[in-house]
Amino acid sequence: MPKLRGEAFWRETLRSAHYVVAPMVDQSELAWRLLSRRHGAQLCYTPMLHAQVFLRDANYRRENLYGEACAEDRPLIVQFCANDPEVFVQAALLAQDYCDAIDLNLGCPQMIAKRGHYGAFLQEEWDLLQRMILLANEKLSVPITCKIRVFPDIDKTVKYAQMLEKAGCQLLTVHGRTKEQKGPLAGVASWEHIQAVRKAVNIPVFANGNIQCLSDVEECIRKTGVHGVMSAEGNLHNPALFEGRNPLVWEVAEEYLEIVRKHPCPLSYVRAHLFKLWHHTLQVYHQLREELAKVKTLEGIVDVNRELKLRCQEEIANQKEGEKPKEGLPFFHWICQPYIRPGPKERCRENGDSGIEKGVRGKRALEEEEDGNSELLSKNKQKKKLRNPNKIFDPSLKPKYAKCDQCGNPKGNKCVFNMCRGCCKKRAFKEVADCPGHGLLFKTKYEKSLSWQHSQRGTQAPEISQRGDAEVGEMAVLKEAGDT
Repeated sequence: MPKLRGEAFWRETLRSAHYVVAPMVDQSELAWRLLSRRHGAQLCYTPMLHAQVFLRDANYRRENLYGEACAEDRPLIVQFCANDPEVFVQAALLAQDYCDAIDLNLGCPQMIAKRGHYGAFLQEEWDLLQRMILLANEKLSVPITCKIRVFPDIDKTVKYAQMLEKAGCQLLTVHGRTKEQKGPLAGVASWEHIQAVRKAVNIPVFANGNIQCLSDVEECIRKTGVHGVMSAEGNLHNPALFEGRNPLVWEVAEEYLEIVRKHPCPLSYVRAHLFKLWHHTLQVYHQLREELAKVKTLEGIVDVNRELKLRCQEEIANQKEGEKPKEGLPFFHWICQPYIRPGPKERCRENGDSGIEKGVRGKRALEEEEDGNSELLSKNKQKKKLRNPNKIFDPSLKPKYAKCDQCGNPKGNKCVFNMCRGCCKKRAFKEVADCPGHGLLFKTKYEKSLSWQHSQRGTQAPEISQRGDAEVGEMAVLKEAGDT
């Protein structure tokens, strides 16, 4: 059966999905996807997966996709970040039987994406993107989709989208922000860009950005004409967003924790979800915030959730008639509601500072400093400085790590092959060679083995320290044959 394309793919495979849960690193795991689907989500993405790691690591594949088949978790799109056509396609081939489409991440704006050269930091490399999508479209049995960020210029954004469509992209998600718009500088997403893309391409388009409630979804579809709307932060703070409801936080939290019992995930994922669900309440009960941060077991998280519930119920019981929500919130803090990301000044006040002069800023500070845009230290760096007063954070003074000749990861400083440990191990094994820098002694152990064999036969071990290439190859064959 030929794979469906464009509108037919969206209509039949994706069941005309309008309400979409975004791919979120460590946050759109199976348990959260199942919770979201129970409350109106019609399509979900996996967390962003690293194509190279997915290709080489069986445990990574099992933990992120192969763990268990779940009929409820469809339709599903698997998202990869990649910058090499062959690696991307080989990883996608391993994933295609477990999903309905493969998505290429061209939208991640974070510093890790800049370091790894993927996500939104590929948006200027059109030749590379064309090769990646063309090859994937040719080799995969499922459609290829893309998630992008916009350029400041609408015309360039439209040409970018048209290029991806021409290369073989069958569905496009457009986040209406540039790669510079992130964290406190996120600002408002441009639906004007999204509308222009929707009019210029003939494939389905999803919109992403400015979605905090169901009315935002409806307004976005009306103004841009997109096929569906994707939510990330809005979904994390209110999984019932697509139902148009604002449930009690503890009801949603308890339901999520029950799903986690059936479909376990790392405790860090669970804790992060509860921090977002209980965000406004934890501004009131600071002690419980600390307990949630320190708890080491799922049962411990359940206990903190129960205590938060009891505190809120007690507060409700003592509530005066006509009392209104505080801090300018639309609802009381124990009700699921949007979280408005503060700007730089507001974030300082939220952290308890009167201004940025105190040097304690939000989590995006680290990225700003690494770009050389700030002389202040983040909280994390201040803690490191206290532990090690001699530690230097100036990016210009940091050592520049050379890359592995094989895969691009940092190479070992003393590696004889100029490779990372994984690549060095493969080569040293293949050539029966030593690499003292990585502690790999295949040649030494082989020589000892030969010496022992000859001593057992009553003969002297041959001098093998100066072997030619042919003899090394012969040793490798003998080794693989089990002769040693």
